[in-house]
Amino acid sequence: METSAIHGQKGELADLVSYQADAIVSKTLVKGETGSVTVFAFDRGQELSEHTVPFDALVYVFDGEAEIRISEAAHRVRAGEAIVMPANQPHSVKALQRFKMMLSMVKM
Repeated sequence: METSAIHGQKGELADLVSYQADAIVSKTLVKGETGSVTVFAFDRGQELSEHTVPFDALVYVFDGEAEIRISEAAHRVRAGEAIVMPANQPHSVKALQRFKMMLSMVKM
C-alpha cells in the first residue's frame, strides 16, 4: 500500500492541492488493491469524461461546485456535500466553478 507524505500527521486535506489555470491537480493519499483516497483541485470548466471503475466512489466537496453525472443523471454538488458513485456505473465530473474534492474509492 502506498501512502502520502501526510501519513501519520494531521493537516487540512483541501490544502494539499492548489488550483492551476486550465488544469486538474491531484494528490493520492492512500492507494492499495482494494481502493484509494485522492484529493483533487479542478479549475472552472475542467472535467473527467465519462468512465466506469470497479469501485464504489465517495466524493466529498471541500470548495466550489461541480456537476457529477451518474448513469446520465446530473447532480450538482457544492462545498460540504457528498455523493456516492456506484461501482460499474458510468459517471463523469465537471467543474461548474473551481472546486476541490476528496475521492475515496473502495472495492467491495
